[in-house]
Amino acid sequence: MLKIAVLGSTKGTDLQAIIDAIESKEIDVSVEVVISNHKDAYILERAKKHGIKAAFVDPSGKTREEYDQEILKVLQKYTPNLILCIGYFKIITSVLLNAYPNKIINVHPSLLPKYGGKMNLDVYEEVLKNKDKDTGCTVHFVNEQIDAGPIIMQKKVKVDKGDTVETLRAKVQEQEGKAFIEVLKMFDAGKIELNNGKVIMW
Repeated sequence: MLKIAVLGSTKGTDLQAIIDAIESKEIDVSVEVVISNHKDAYILERAKKHGIKAAFVDPSGKTREEYDQEILKVLQKYTPNLILCIGYFKIITSVLLNAYPNKIINVHPSLLPKYGGKMNLDVYEEVLKNKDKDTGCTVHFVNEQIDAGPIIMQKKVKVDKGDTVETLRAKVQEQEGKAFIEVLKMFDAGKIELNNGKVIMW
């Protein structure tokens, strides 16, 4: 069984997709803990509703490295095999990257490298403004460069004529959940590894 931890700052829609897949026995995964930098983030409530440990770690007055040291203390209690960033609006430092090498993955709401560095609704606004024909999501390893870690998987969605920021977000988030589930299956089966900065899948 794959034991995962989740870092999140918002609602955690993708976490629900993962929980549903666990409950339906689609994936053999255990969510050990969900950690947020926002006390009122719904992702914490979502975790509690499903009997998952939820932890708020206050970033106030801490440097990024000091904050990640606090996160690390929590993570070490649960010994996760993998850490998922789901709508996590903090830059991860070498403190966590060194503690969990090639074990931290993120989903970005665009087809990276396009719109890398932008977050959440800003991405969808750019897609609509630029009249892109398609967009999607990217699951990638986290490294010290923002949104530039090795790509594991991308899923595309078509941008339709009447799409708004909200409808686009709903379409992309649906694919994010599916992408995470596929990636978790591969990690659980030992079918993904990072070698010299390149993702190898079999």
